[in-house]
Amino acid sequence: MSILRIADETAVLAANEAFYDALESLNVARMNSVWWHEDWVRCLHPGWDLLVGWKAVQESFVSIFKATAQMRVVLSRVLVHAVGDVAWVSCLEQVTSTIETDFSTVLVEATNLFVRRGGEWKLAHHHATPMPALVTSGMTNSVQ
Repeated sequence: MSILRIADETAVLAANEAFYDALESLNVARMNSVWWHEDWVRCLHPGWDLLVGWKAVQESFVSIFKATAQMRVVLSRVLVHAVGDVAWVSCLEQVTSTIETDFSTVLVEATNLFVRRGGEWKLAHHHATPMPALVTSGMTNSVQ
């Protein structure tokens, strides 16, 4: 692996971390700073229709942040790959959200696509899909 590719992947991982920091902060201005503000950006939240264009993506985060009191995202199985001015990160997100007096934790498979312009990596597409409930080996779904 070339030193340049390692540097690109390190920069992409930093951009990915900035996205999740913005998500956890519930701060629209921080979220605005990690995305390209273009009509070709895309976002697919779990259970939502595909959002096309920056305005729709931004409005989705405004809506999520207004409805959420607190959010914590723990990443695992983070994989990054960069080719030229495009890169992607795939990962598992364990998302715990507090809404009013209730909270939930879900496991989500996510892919984040980044585009580099002027040396800066920003999000162009976020795709998140909920994972099915996993049963630990030796356990069953039946009630005893």
